[in-house]
Amino acid sequence: MDSFWNSLGGKLTDRWMSICGAALIFETGGVLAWALRHGGLRALTRKLDAFAAHPAGGQLLALAILVVVTATLGLVVERLTLPVLRLLEGYWPKACGRVRDHLAERFAQRERQLLKDFRSVAEAVEQGRPTSQQRAEHVRLTRAASRLPGMGRHQPTRVGNILRAAEARPHDRYGLDAVSVWPHLWLLLPETTRQEITNSRGALDRAVSAVIWGVFSLAYGVWTVWAAAAALTVALAAGLLWVPARAAVHADLVSAAFDLHRTELYTHLRWPLPQNPEQERQCGALLSTYLVRGLSASNPTFTS
Repeated sequence: MDSFWNSLGGKLTDRWMSICGAALIFETGGVLAWALRHGGLRALTRKLDAFAAHPAGGQLLALAILVVVTATLGLVVERLTLPVLRLLEGYWPKACGRVRDHLAERFAQRERQLLKDFRSVAEAVEQGRPTSQQRAEHVRLTRAASRLPGMGRHQPTRVGNILRAAEARPHDRYGLDAVSVWPHLWLLLPETTRQEITNSRGALDRAVSAVIWGVFSLAYGVWTVWAAAAALTVALAAGLLWVPARAAVHADLVSAAFDLHRTELYTHLRWPLPQNPEQERQCGALLSTYLVRGLSASNPTFTS
């Protein structure tokens, strides 16, 4: 029983820290902002002395309230992470439709220019006689194009285009609708692969949480402008740098999962394996339809 309670306590501590760690940092920032506004370290010391003068029961009650408030803040941000990520991807209300379309068209123009620039250097690279500048430009353009989803699919934000490109790539290469078949593929992935994808998604969620905490911390600007400046810096840095970087890593891992393990879908569903890329795109589209709506035709014939 001692081992059981120690194990349970360790799990509860880990869970509490995962939820409340960022909330504690947020609250510490609020305390520092308040202290700067009301006299610095001496004001904070006076508050701590007053707290120490209270009876033990009052101190325990105050600490319990602090724990509850901290956990509540952590849970609120945890629940807001997915909606905020959707906003960062560009899934905005209909009232923002005109702005959304304008920004999406800018990314479409950028992709058209990328393809034009790519064709100007691709011939020299394919013939094996590029200059060092052409080779570097070929690598840069290839990488940039992989972060855009193709015509007619553009989102109004960088993060949205990165994640949409990861969704579109299995369809363009293999005919598979990534959103429809992902739950089935997920159950077939090796444990190490699932762990890597889970870790990358966790890193992306933490980056989005940093944006939320930064926005919440703007409220501390009522005490000092430096708190508002620091909060705005954190929110912008997370939104413009950290979130896109984490989204790119997650997108690469999801794409790699389709590249390496898509044939497991065919095997477990007893579908015949495609023999070439053109046939695979046709088979993938048919398989996606089969998983979403089902089929009543006699083809394809299931394998043993």
